Formats: sequence, C-alpha cells, structure tokens
Amino acid sequence: MRRLWLIFAQTTTVALALLFVVATLKPEWLGKPQATLVALQEARVSGGPVASQGFRDAARRALPTVVHIFTSQQVRTPRHPLLDDPIFRHFFGEGFEDTPRRESGLGSGVIVSPNGYILTNFHVVDAADQIEVSLADGRKMKARVVGSDPESDLAVLQVEADKLPAITFGQMDDVGVGDIVLAIGNPFGVGQTVTMGIVSALGRTHLGINTFENFIQTDAAINPGNSGGALVDVQGNLIGINTAIYSRTGGSLGIGFAIPVSSAKQIMEQIIQNGQVIRGWIGVEAQEITPELAESFGLPDTQGALIAGVVRGSPAEQAGIQPGDVLLTVNQHEIHDPQAMLDVIAALKPGTKASFRLRRARNISTVEVKIGQRPALRRNPE
Repeated sequence: MRRLWLIFAQTTTVALALLFVVATLKPEWLGKPQATLVALQEARVSGGPVASQGFRDAARRALPTVVHIFTSQQVRTPRHPLLDDPIFRHFFGEGFEDTPRRESGLGSGVIVSPNGYILTNFHVVDAADQIEVSLADGRKMKARVVGSDPESDLAVLQVEADKLPAITFGQMDDVGVGDIVLAIGNPFGVGQTVTMGIVSALGRTHLGINTFENFIQTDAAINPGNSGGALVDVQGNLIGINTAIYSRTGGSLGIGFAIPVSSAKQIMEQIIQNGQVIRGWIGVEAQEITPELAESFGLPDTQGALIAGVVRGSPAEQAGIQPGDVLLTVNQHEIHDPQAMLDVIAALKPGTKASFRLRRARNISTVEVKIGQRPALRRNPE
C-alpha cells in the first residue's frame, strides 16, 4: 500500500510539473483563449484644425503681427556731493567720477502696415535712445519713433522693411461685454505668449492712467512686457492695444486695460500724418460737481462741469467764461463731468467756433468760443 501511494505522489508531481511547463511555454496546447487588448474608440488623425482646438486660427493670424520691443537709454546718476570735496578727491584721485549707465526695457507692439509701421504704447519707448524690434520669425530690426501721444499713451514706430504681416483692424461696434478675447505679447520677456479671457467692461474712465481714457477692461492675463501688444477677438482681429493692469503685486490679478482700436486707429493716423495728435483746447480747469458743491453753489443738480480756473489769454477767457460757471453742453453735446468735457473739446478742430451753454448763478447763457490747439505734452485737466 505504501509503495502504491509513493508511485501516485511521484506521478502527480511529474504531471503538475509538465502542466506548468506547457501552460507557460505553449498555452495554446491547453486550448486557453489568448489575452486581447481592450477595444478603444480613437479619433482619426485630422489634417487640419477642428473645433476642439479652440482659438488656434485666431492665434495663427495674429501672432505674426505682434513684435517684441527692446529699448535702452543712457542715464547718469546724480553727482554725489563728495565728488566735489577736495579731501575726498585728494585720497581717491581726480579720475574718480560717476559714469553713465544704460537701462533697458521691454514691451510689445503690433504691425499695422506692411511697410513697417508699428503701434505700441508711449511708455514702452519713452526716453529710449535705442529701439530694437524682434519679429515673430526671429528677424531683428532697428526702429525709429515716427511720433507719440503721451496723453493717450500711444506711439508709432517704423522699421525699414516691407511686405510685413499686418494685423486686421476689428470694429468696436461688434465688441460687447462677455466676448472672448486673446491678449498677445511678451510678458516678463519670456517670449511670445497668448492668454485668453473675456471683455469685462467697456468705456472705463476716471482711472488716472492717461489724460484721455476710454479703456476696454479684460481678465485676459496682461503682465509687464505685454504693454503695446494686441488684444484680438476670436477671428484674430485687433480690438485693442494692451496698456495697463490693476495689480498690488506687479502681476495679473484679472483686471487689465486696453485702448480701443477705434481710438488707437484715429490717433495713429494723426501721428503718421502730422507727427503728433492735434486736439482742441480752450484753457480751463474743471471740477466734478459733488452734491455738497451743488448745494453750496445753489445748483439744481450735479450735471455739468464746474469751471474752477481759466488760463489767462486763453480762448475761454476771451469768450468771457469765468471761474464758477457750470458748463452744460458743447455744440449740444451734454457734459456730465470734467472727463466728458475734456473728450468733447479735444475732438473739436482748432480754429473753429463752438457753442458753449453755461449756467452762471441762476442764469443760463450761450457763448461762442474759438477753439485753440491743445499744447503738446500738457497732462493737466482741460
């Protein structure tokens, strides 16, 4: 009996060993089905962009038209009083002088014409004595300033080139709050970058950024280096020039401002044609009418702009406008506040006459004012 059990155990061990070898090396001999991969549904390779690829077409059209701007200027630090001290100069020598140094800056710009005109912000090129433009295809060119307008923070550059890719100008009438927009520029000098957001608001004023303000507000990320770059719609059309951000840290907090393309185009054309922007001016300083001021002056409401000062010899003084007058309308355009007055007067052509409706004490009168030309670089209220 013991012998039979030993034979059975040995036979079973050999059979199991053979089964293991066959199952490992030749599983098909056992009739077991082969393992198969899980069937997946895969999209076919597409030869072109599809809807899921977002705003690739808009970026493809706009990216070649946005350039990087590198500026530098020579600055001299204020001379230290010790340099004029005879004892100091005795020990350190006559040749110990402060030396000038160069400061660099960066920004962005938008090619607006195939023959080399580039639109950017004034603060990007302000005081620069060397300006270099880097195109999207890697070419670098020296640029010159055609003209600038500090009061709107715009400037026009030109490079010696032709057949450049120029951006397509959009229509502000087609832009509304909630529209998707792309901001293109060179933030922090990292290279060409596209960010996406929406139009958060239109017609932003009273921000204290420029003299003339009418900003598009967007939450598309705008950072240092984006200034002068393009804000485009989903077709890649230019709708604004990225100009400023509201930030407590120096980075984007979701509140950026761009100059509308309608304003930028008008100013750019004047700069190219005249080398400067020609605006109307009458020589007054205006103040907003608060409820307290209205009560103090006995005014029925807070509409209009209170004339706080009149420049001697100015068109306003010659027309009889006096401090304390309230400007109500200009050529039948209602004036709601000093900013509105500034914009309306600036749009008038110098040398023409305009009708100003005023409230003086309790009387309302109309005077004719011959519009003058706004002095260059004047940044005070009208």
